[in-house]
Amino acid sequence: MPAHSKHTEIAIIGGGIVGLTLAYMAARKGLGVTVFERNSQAVGASIRNFGMIWPIGQAAGKGLRRALRSRELWREASDTCGFWRIENGSLHLAYHEDEWHILQEFQEGASDKRFQVSLCSPDEVLQTYQGINPRGLKGALRSETEMIVDPREVPQKLASWLQHQANCQVLFDHPVQHMEDGRLATNGEEWMFDQAFICCGSDFETLYPQVFLGSALIKSKLQMLRTFPQAGGWRVGASLCAGLTLAHYASFTDCPSLPALKARIQEESPQFFDWGIHVMVSQNGKGELVLGDSHEYAKSFDPFIREEVNTYIMDYLRTFFQGPDMRIMERWYGVYAKNPHGIDFIKYVSPKNTLVTGVGGAGMTHSFGLAEELIQKL
Repeated sequence: MPAHSKHTEIAIIGGGIVGLTLAYMAARKGLGVTVFERNSQAVGASIRNFGMIWPIGQAAGKGLRRALRSRELWREASDTCGFWRIENGSLHLAYHEDEWHILQEFQEGASDKRFQVSLCSPDEVLQTYQGINPRGLKGALRSETEMIVDPREVPQKLASWLQHQANCQVLFDHPVQHMEDGRLATNGEEWMFDQAFICCGSDFETLYPQVFLGSALIKSKLQMLRTFPQAGGWRVGASLCAGLTLAHYASFTDCPSLPALKARIQEESPQFFDWGIHVMVSQNGKGELVLGDSHEYAKSFDPFIREEVNTYIMDYLRTFFQGPDMRIMERWYGVYAKNPHGIDFIKYVSPKNTLVTGVGGAGMTHSFGLAEELIQKL
């Protein structure tokens, strides 16, 4: 080893949620960790989302088990690192007969699959939750397992906690330009490591581009919006979604009424499938409502927000929800990596170097559970 080289047991390339949860789990195991983040703070998909930990959307089996374990670890990390969370569950609202049939079918088949769900009548929904559109409401599916964190706060709190641990550090403004097995270069420095996790998100071009060229990974662009804080401590009471979401998440795939729902949406409102729109509402600790989203799939995207898509999102939102103050404070887009054939993309590119990405739109839901699985293998 050259005299000027530095050393860390675990090198994490990328300070987004996947990289930081890997660092957290490694540090909790007593390992020395260094996180290398190219920017001065997390700026990617990890902060451009709802902040939802969303087990209800995961297919029964590995995805659901990982999501539920992640939820336990999110609780622990929230208590340890001091970031806000709320365990408010979720509500899938039905306004059409096919939607209501799907919710009934799902509830009937969920008892042996670790979902914690129950059906609610329209009166139960309207008496318990705020802002719900009563017109045409058939009922809802209540799930107890969903949690909200603030995705803009979490990376800061995790990084701060890591910085205060012995033998751990987070190096911002440290892009990694080159990697070999057990060795990396950043800002003119050479680092040696025992194991590295490359958590590059949707950056397929900087490190190991040949691996990504040979993979099935795709990129997804999403659009989202945020309202001003709701006055007077007003709270929705749960994270909300409606019929479009039933056509989006893997957990509902086996419901017999799903093809009829998809056919109706395609006939009545094809723009929702054209832009990959399904509409959800979360509320953070400041009282802001986070709204979205859409899904465009391509190798690269233009840098513009399509107001047409935002209009579709807001028009559909009004069919099931209206908060007291719906003024929009911010609009943005994000890009994430998705593996069409699985819930993640893990590639051991050399004995000491592992690529970890492709968690799709479930990065918040799966990150802690995935991190625990990978660190346990060390």
